[in-house]
Amino acid sequence: MAAQLARRRHHRRHGVPRRSRRRGDPVRHRPDVLGRLSADHGQRLLHAVLGRLHVRSARDRARVPAPGPVREAGLKTRARPSTATLAEGGIGAVVLVVALLGPFLFSDFFTHTLLTQVFWYGIAAASLIFLFGYGGMVSLAQVSLYGIAGFVVGNAVTTGAAKGQHFGLDPWLGVVLAIVITTLIGLVLGALASRSFGIYFLMLTLTFAVLTNYFFGQVTVFGGFSGVSGIQLHTPGVIGNPNIHPNRLYYVALGTSVAVYLLIRYVVRTPFGVALQGIRDDPVRMSSLGYNVTLHRTLAFAFGAFISSLAGILFVWWNDHVDPASMDLSAVIDLLVIAVIGGLSRLEGAWLGAFVFVILNNYLRSVPGLGHVGISPERFHTAIGIVFLVIVLVSPSGLMGIWERLRNRVAGAGGSIGSAPPGEGPREPDSQPAAG
Repeated sequence: MAAQLARRRHHRRHGVPRRSRRRGDPVRHRPDVLGRLSADHGQRLLHAVLGRLHVRSARDRARVPAPGPVREAGLKTRARPSTATLAEGGIGAVVLVVALLGPFLFSDFFTHTLLTQVFWYGIAAASLIFLFGYGGMVSLAQVSLYGIAGFVVGNAVTTGAAKGQHFGLDPWLGVVLAIVITTLIGLVLGALASRSFGIYFLMLTLTFAVLTNYFFGQVTVFGGFSGVSGIQLHTPGVIGNPNIHPNRLYYVALGTSVAVYLLIRYVVRTPFGVALQGIRDDPVRMSSLGYNVTLHRTLAFAFGAFISSLAGILFVWWNDHVDPASMDLSAVIDLLVIAVIGGLSRLEGAWLGAFVFVILNNYLRSVPGLGHVGISPERFHTAIGIVFLVIVLVSPSGLMGIWERLRNRVAGAGGSIGSAPPGEGPREPDSQPAAG
């Protein structure tokens, strides 16, 4: 009787008599399972099969508590944040509060000239860190992309008889056009370059940067070598003229920086971001699993172009002028140095590196005694190069790498600085295809 009941139960579950099925024959699932397979191409098949293959006895089912009593019993289902993580969050909150109180704590020059510059530099560097840290793409086109956004804003909103188009459009419409055009250019460039890896991808983006600089320098219809000026007179009304209301631009740049930081942190935790990190680590394996590697890399590059466009808009509002010199190779190297100094392992390194770079750029020139060692104010790049080498030699992961080392020591947990948890930083790809 027991054997007959077992055969009936087996027939109900698998749709085939137990005696007639031989070893090695595939199990024929019930019609509802086949319906799920045809409806979603097997995505839910695993859940349907596991429910029939893994059967607990009544005694085992009695030992498993229901979800409700688990919560009522106060059992912890999520790991408690460590002391180092709480300390890191506290430091971030303090930095944000100080930034909010910046116009009341610091001088006008430090707040409106230096910190505002730090914000848009940090946004541009954040796009570079996103592409490298989460996509494994070293892009040298981010400066050109935010330069394109600046030229679009300058030609769209200004009026006058100088070089350029000067359409005189609404400032907000100019912002939208700058974001859309820059993102579309990033999408096209990403579609062309995302099939290549490593040094080939870097050279393609470098070629784009050189061609863009040459294009805006030679085509006078968009401003030519002298660029476009007078942009601060055509900013949105909520911002006003930064020369008259500098605090407004400061808080807009601060709010944009916070929004960009939170947006990137959110994107890298989505299924798209997780797949992008998998492609960064092993694109061949991800392709074999069915992921479209080229599409993910292209969309990631377009997202980086969107972030760069925000930096370009803030740049022209702050600088009141945009020209090809704003996007030449020197500016490309400056942005790369900012990202490396801050640290490519953490997103926070973008603004930290921008802060160090801007402070050195403005105060190192006036340090007495540098002329005696051969470093004049005109040789700033020599000084920043020395600082860059020292930081890289001490910590290849930049200043955030030093912070990670101190954090691990305080937490009492070992581990390499270069390794980072998923969604928190980059890991160098083990192997990548040579070219697309």
